Amino acid sequence: MIAIGVMLASCVKNREFDTPKNECSNEDFTIISILELKKFYTDKTVQIQEDIAVQGYVISSDKEGNFFNIIYFQDAPANPTEGLQLELELRDSHLFFDVGQQITIKLKGLYLGQSNGDYKIGGVFTSFGNISVGRLPKNVVFDHVLVSCKANNGIQLTSIAISELNENMVNTLVRVNNVEFKLDELGKSYAVKEEETLRTLVDCSDKELVLVNSGYSDFQSKIVPDKMGNATGILTFNKNEYQLIIRNENDLDFNEERCEDLIDEFTSNSILITEIADPDNNAGARFVELYNSDNERLSLNGWSLLRYTNDNTEVSSTIDLSDFVMEGKEVLVISPNAEEFEEVYDFAPDISAGTNSPADSNGDDNIVLVDPFGKIIDLFGVVGQDGSNTNHEFEDGRAVRNIDIEFGSPVFKSSEWIIYNDTGNEGTLNQPQNAPVDFTPGRR
Repeated sequence: MIAIGVMLASCVKNREFDTPKNECSNEDFTIISILELKKFYTDKTVQIQEDIAVQGYVISSDKEGNFFNIIYFQDAPANPTEGLQLELELRDSHLFFDVGQQITIKLKGLYLGQSNGDYKIGGVFTSFGNISVGRLPKNVVFDHVLVSCKANNGIQLTSIAISELNENMVNTLVRVNNVEFKLDELGKSYAVKEEETLRTLVDCSDKELVLVNSGYSDFQSKIVPDKMGNATGILTFNKNEYQLIIRNENDLDFNEERCEDLIDEFTSNSILITEIADPDNNAGARFVELYNSDNERLSLNGWSLLRYTNDNTEVSSTIDLSDFVMEGKEVLVISPNAEEFEEVYDFAPDISAGTNSPADSNGDDNIVLVDPFGKIIDLFGVVGQDGSNTNHEFEDGRAVRNIDIEFGSPVFKSSEWIIYNDTGNEGTLNQPQNAPVDFTPGRR
């Protein structure tokens, strides 16, 4: 019973205990910069063989559980130019390495890897013969990672806006100014229990930044703040987007009123369909072209292009145009096969929409341009009517808008179009068209 009592007393979850002693070191090493270290990487994980070291300043902390078995460090306490992550098998690493403390990492025997431009060092992990960076075993951590005797004067934050984020800031500590949680995130917890959870921060211009939270963190169940302010964290790059990882909820200083609602959805009949292509010699070279006849730029947030296949009265496929802005007098080319399009027309389309999309019509379908409010701005064809043998068939051919037409029409007007096909019915031209010579994508 006494033995059991001792065991129970020793199994506590509270991580607030005396910091173990970790002697500092003033040893001399051959020091290289983080940038020089990164140059050792070519195109695969590599083991460092040279007796060299890299130094940096600790910027992460696992004290509240949002980091696990990882340390981030940067090359200077202020205005850093490079950062790196170290994978190691060491829980409660904050007890040994304080934020702002300089560390020296002896590199010989460690592995260097990279993913999406995000570099890391550590031990080795092998899976099916493939080598990648893994955690440095805990029994050798302190053989490689040494604490400098240099005074810890803290970290001076790099303050930026979301729009100013760049690759030189990856793996460094930043403070992103004037952000708030996206409206549909309000009322939610920082993370789903025991799951890594992505939340979205936005600024007053609706630019977004992903916030990564661990489902095991101490603040996992707390509700995200409903105010605006500054977010401090480690900037990373994953899945082709910047992401921010905070160390604790105090890294979010949100005390200001939220941004006013940004109106970024507009309508205009100056956006119109100007060319639809179904080349007789190459179905992969199909496309749809839109044109902004106005002199002013227009956001297409909320806009969509619809296809009604044959005589269907239900939408068959949709292209969401929300990510695009059209400058005045600019065309927008949409292709179902970007690779084939570029091979044929010698330039890349603005949008690659995929097969069976509104840009992939075989000539007897109806194409509709809709604004953010559900209003039809422009229409080619007659919804509910198969285009075959009608005045809106462009099979094996082309439908091109007359150059003097500057506004969309919610009703199809055949007089506004020159239509080529393989039948010539209903006033159309029986002249099948071949790509690229018979088409003019990108030119109004």
